[in-house]
Amino acid sequence: MKKRALISVSDKTGIAPFAKELVENGYEIISTGGTRKALTDAGVKTLAIEEITGFPEMLDGRVKTLHPRIHGGLLAKLDNPEHVATLNEHNIDPISLVVVNLYPFKETIQKTAITEAEAIEQIDIGGPSMLRSAAKNFASVTVVVDSQDYPVILSELAEKGETKLTTRKKLALKVFQHTAAYDALIASYLAEKVEQTVFPDELVLQYEKKQVLRYGENPHQEAAFYVQSPAPSGTIASANQLHGKELSYNNIRDTDAALGILAEYTKPTIVAVKHMNPCGIGSGISIEQAFDAAYAADPVSIFGGIIASNQKISLAVAEKMSSMFLEVIIAPAFDQDALQLLTKKKNIRLLSVSESLEKQPKAWTSISVGGGLLIQSKDDLIEDETTWQVVTKRKPTTDEIEALAFAWKAVKHVKSNAIVLANKQQTVGIGAGQMNRVGSVAIALEQAKANNAITDAVLASDAFFPMSDSVELAAKNGIKAIIQPGGSIKDQESIDMADQYDVTMIFTNIRHFRH
Repeated sequence: MKKRALISVSDKTGIAPFAKELVENGYEIISTGGTRKALTDAGVKTLAIEEITGFPEMLDGRVKTLHPRIHGGLLAKLDNPEHVATLNEHNIDPISLVVVNLYPFKETIQKTAITEAEAIEQIDIGGPSMLRSAAKNFASVTVVVDSQDYPVILSELAEKGETKLTTRKKLALKVFQHTAAYDALIASYLAEKVEQTVFPDELVLQYEKKQVLRYGENPHQEAAFYVQSPAPSGTIASANQLHGKELSYNNIRDTDAALGILAEYTKPTIVAVKHMNPCGIGSGISIEQAFDAAYAADPVSIFGGIIASNQKISLAVAEKMSSMFLEVIIAPAFDQDALQLLTKKKNIRLLSVSESLEKQPKAWTSISVGGGLLIQSKDDLIEDETTWQVVTKRKPTTDEIEALAFAWKAVKHVKSNAIVLANKQQTVGIGAGQMNRVGSVAIALEQAKANNAITDAVLASDAFFPMSDSVELAAKNGIKAIIQPGGSIKDQESIDMADQYDVTMIFTNIRHFRH
């Protein structure tokens, strides 16, 4: 039988020398369109696809390889006499090697001003069909979707005249993963164009591996970082690392958390994160002022933390940062002298990220559970402060309302049970992840007292107070304003306690649990 290879690629990296080696190994090359022209120009003799099928390419190239003379040659089981007899009866030659990569759908939709019709034209039909046919028949067919695999193929052909079965099986797996991801990207694109009021019956996710990590949450756990394709701007997935060691699993999670918090604030803001919780959030009229506020919020916990900024890092801020141990600094940009100073620290990771930190449309979060996946929309509700309800006798002052709004934005990003104490420009005490709410209040108060920052502090709670003890503890320690969702059957007890201590309290009617 003839040794035939079918080559049709949009990415022509290395294809000409690869094809030449195939010819030297006795292969006859079948090719299509632009690939055939590239091979011909490189001096590689080829057969046009229409010479095999007996039909011209038609419908603007939409139909050219969808033909029994192609798919019969790919799917025939050569160890099956009936299959071989069928090939002979219909004058079909088997194809033992397929090299195909697909229309650049992802690259197309990443371009600006691309119409839906233009995107649809870049949905490959014949390519995935050939890949799947060849991959299904890996017992007889070698299928290649990635130019990185060319050397392996050529090495095995040179050694034994054919590829190993184990290699063909690995390449087949790679094909099915590739075509599944390709289809998932198309499904995601179309989902954005269709009004979906419910979750789909079949959830299709598409991610690309960005890096294999040294380890996961702990050294004995394996981990890798996969990103959406294309990665949304303003996210850790699209960040550009400028300096330092590679990001760890925990670095990535903490940095992602920091960016999520940062998106809440419009003034120059610095967010310091430790173990997925903010340890300090500071805003100001300048990024220098914001850093000072974030640092003062918790000068102990910031050690070894993650810093996120929504403004360019200046030399003045870099000088302060360089005096302490930080794992990651992420910002839209760094002044050149700031970058020169910070890069003197060998291990610190410096990342730049798009200034587009606004909440992404139709954003979802997921978490794995045993045997399944939980999906929910992100907690990025834009709240209308005019709907907040003052439930106490005393009304909040203008300064208290500003501080309460600052604290409310922060508390939604703290692990439940969550309590945040803050003034108008910084957090001053954070109680996170306690099994009871009054415990979180006590932790936040202790921190605020240590910072001598209790005087103007207000309190935000991510969920309602199940009883009045938290309000009483806060009031006895000088807190004069509280914001919370409300909704407890004992709300009136908390309101009465607030009135007893002349504390003003707002109900938002919105809960922000973060488990």
